[in-house]
Amino acid sequence: MQNWTVRKIRESKGGAPLATVTAYDAITGRIADDAGVALILVGDSLGTTSLGFSTTLPVTMEMMLHHVAAVRRGVQRALLVADMPFLSYHLSTEEALRNAGRFLQEAGADAVKLEGGACRAEVIRALVANGIPVMAHLGVLPQSVKASGYAAKGRTEDEVARLEDDVRAVAEAGAFCTVLECVMADVAERLTAISPVPTIGIGSGNACDGQILVIADLLGLTDGPLPRFVKRYATCGDIAKAAVAAYVADVQSRAYPGPEHVYRA
Repeated sequence: MQNWTVRKIRESKGGAPLATVTAYDAITGRIADDAGVALILVGDSLGTTSLGFSTTLPVTMEMMLHHVAAVRRGVQRALLVADMPFLSYHLSTEEALRNAGRFLQEAGADAVKLEGGACRAEVIRALVANGIPVMAHLGVLPQSVKASGYAAKGRTEDEVARLEDDVRAVAEAGAFCTVLECVMADVAERLTAISPVPTIGIGSGNACDGQILVIADLLGLTDGPLPRFVKRYATCGDIAKAAVAAYVADVQSRAYPGPEHVYRA
């Protein structure tokens, strides 16, 4: 398996679709890396998936740095991208540069991701000019959930026109790829056709240049209803619950620890 770089991701446009995942710790990062994914995103979605928040908005830079560094220790081959959390790149280009630089310098990320289209072009351009690769993010923007919600995008002519402008703007600003989250499938296909860099879909159909899923979702570790676009490839949550229940039973019956698990002179 090859080692993935920003250049290889960018040059994959129009080739074999890229399989990518979101992971939050060294264990899941290592599993994804060993399985052959091209890119691992440490998303601020860790707020809802791992930390118990109802949205991603409470996630801070320090939380993200902690988790990105953990995933870095488990990943050797895939490109590692750090998600810039809410308000870490919104206030000024200088603050965006400072925070993005911390992900590379302190946590070992290869690139950063930020949400927004043409309105973020100046920030993207500044980061790229200073040697920080950027992954863009269009469509449903979880950090803007209070304003725009989670409804799929591209339903109206105005939304489609805005998305087309945005996908061009982020590429022109220097983004090496663009996430399309919950964009109507036919619109995502159009955006992929006009984007000079790869598009990575999540809930945006199979015409994108790649796909991304949260590793906990695809492994079946999350409870409750899942978004329509999630496909579970395993039921690891059920397996884990059964294993822990068996452990509880063994402890209560004194079957564990057995003779093979203890130290004797």
